[in-house]
Amino acid sequence: MTAGSTAPRHALADVLPAAAAAIGLPVRPSTRTLPPARHVVVVLVDGLGETLLARRSGHAPFLRQLRWTGEDDPRDDGPVGHRVLRCGYPSTTATSMGSFGTGRPPGSHGLVGTDVLDPARDVVFSELAWDPEVDPRRWQPGTTVFEDLQAGGGAVVRIGPAYFDGSGLTEAALRGGRFLAADPLSARVDLAVAAIASATRPTMVYLYWGELDKVGHVEGCESWQWGEQLEQIDAALARLADRLGPGCLLVVTADHGMVDVPMSSRWDLAHDPELAAGIRLVGGEPRALHLYCEPGAAADVVATWRQRLGAAVDVRSRADAVGQGWFGPVEPWVTPRIGDVVVTMVDAVAVVDSRIARPDRPPMIGMHGASTQAEELIPLLWSTKD
Repeated sequence: MTAGSTAPRHALADVLPAAAAAIGLPVRPSTRTLPPARHVVVVLVDGLGETLLARRSGHAPFLRQLRWTGEDDPRDDGPVGHRVLRCGYPSTTATSMGSFGTGRPPGSHGLVGTDVLDPARDVVFSELAWDPEVDPRRWQPGTTVFEDLQAGGGAVVRIGPAYFDGSGLTEAALRGGRFLAADPLSARVDLAVAAIASATRPTMVYLYWGELDKVGHVEGCESWQWGEQLEQIDAALARLADRLGPGCLLVVTADHGMVDVPMSSRWDLAHDPELAAGIRLVGGEPRALHLYCEPGAAADVVATWRQRLGAAVDVRSRADAVGQGWFGPVEPWVTPRIGDVVVTMVDAVAVVDSRIARPDRPPMIGMHGASTQAEELIPLLWSTKD
């Protein structure tokens, strides 16, 4: 499946609006519904793709019991349930956090990739690591779901690692409410339980866990280490569900999936002058590239990449990608951030650029960013207590 698919693609943006509506505070339209509750805990497990979870559910007995047979359970309001969502394109953390936190697609919130062009400075910067020269509230000026929920009378508690508090991506996509820092997953679970226990008004707790994604990048998502990390997450979520009181809804979702890419299936722009020709700056990531071209070179870049890489990739001009809805409806101020040429991988391949790679980091085994089902499909799981 390519980014131009007509299937629903931005459903991750529905998760927080649906959770807010479940506690009586509808702040955004949502195509999803969840069971009504007094409070809600939303857990986002970075890298927990639906395809991976389905294939390796033997490591996750608690999550397995929430899943239903088939791709999409039509029952929205049961005490337990499972739906299959799409995170949208590109299937990567910075973009998905923008969709998740704002309830809007990338063309509206503007976080269109991992590394993107700041048109004002003509510099590519990382929307994960951020750049102190970029004001995150100007980069993404719309309100977040958390801000709107607070304005509507609810309470918001966000739980994650301490360095997330005030970070550029957090301020752009997930600002609003109170932040609580903890490192081990068990400590984050304890904070979530305590926040719900002390709640005096409708409360949303958001808990983030990123270790599964890290293990997938380093060891591969098909590795035993990935399965071991999934087991630990599943046990922690089971404990969280058991400790939450009656009337509290637990929701579990993800920001993207992952695939393993063999080293033999990677092209390196640093050593491929034909592919590098006409490209001024490289953004995105190895499976979802933004190519910022020399003036007048975009059409030649599209033709060269299509001829060289063939059906293994989907190569589009910016106008074509925008017109095909890859990023959802695109605001005029977002358009210059998108590459002159946009590339998404179809097969288990990647295009890297060792000229700009960090030398202290080994090559990633697990990758994401493209529009394959393994990368774009994510679960929406939930449970409540009477």
